[in-house]
Amino acid sequence: MTSTLTPPKTSERSIAGERCDRCGAAAKLRVLLAEGSDLVFCGHHANAYAEKLVPIAVDFTVDPEFEWRGKDLMASEN
Repeated sequence: MTSTLTPPKTSERSIAGERCDRCGAAAKLRVLLAEGSDLVFCGHHANAYAEKLVPIAVDFTVDPEFEWRGKDLMASEN
C-alpha cells in the first residue's frame, strides 16, 4: 500500500497570547509537526526558519496580519 502525504493547510488554532519558542516575542506562526508537537515563532524567527519548517510541517497557523514566507515556499513545492 502506498501512503500519500497531504500538503499542510492553515489551521484554526489560535496563537493569541503565545510566545516565540526561540526568543519570547509575540507569536506569529504555529507549526504542527507529524508526531503531534508544535513549534511557535515570532515573525522574525518564522521567516528565518521557513525553509526548514516547510518540509516538516503537517499543519500551521499564521497570524492574519503576518506574511509568512513559508507560504510561498510551500506553493513552489506543489
